[in-house]
Amino acid sequence: MSSSSASSRKALSKIACNRLQKELVEWQVNPPSGFKHRVTDNLQRWVIEVNGAAGTLYANETYQLQVDFPEHYPMEAPQVIFLQPAPLHPHIYSNGHICLDILYDSWSPAMTVGSICISILSMLSSATAKQCPEDNDRYVKNCRNGRSPKQTRWWFHDDKV
Repeated sequence: MSSSSASSRKALSKIACNRLQKELVEWQVNPPSGFKHRVTDNLQRWVIEVNGAAGTLYANETYQLQVDFPEHYPMEAPQVIFLQPAPLHPHIYSNGHICLDILYDSWSPAMTVGSICISILSMLSSATAKQCPEDNDRYVKNCRNGRSPKQTRWWFHDDKV
């Protein structure tokens, strides 16, 4: 998300604020293994450090996720992207966009930031090769000007990686 779109976001609803404060407390008490939340004063945007799991292609590597929460979270999914440099993975585009169904069509309000992180780590851990998606160049070119991954019509066809 570009800084201009970040500043034009609508403020979080009371329900979203309450839910995020509850999730933040839970995170502080029981953070998901392999993740660290970088504390800021912005409840609407979280930056989360991701450590690759031992025994995987991403072991000893660290990446950063940016999670932007919409006004009506958790009824609406947050926007989740990798900050640069994004990991080389068949479902992660070089611009940081992630092709993972729970971030779009399969989102449920029962999901949390922690469950999103665990799903992303699982996706990373199951990779058998470090490579960009086959359509990376075309997709990234079409996403110029700060287009949100939530504006993409994803085609979830490969659940092997």
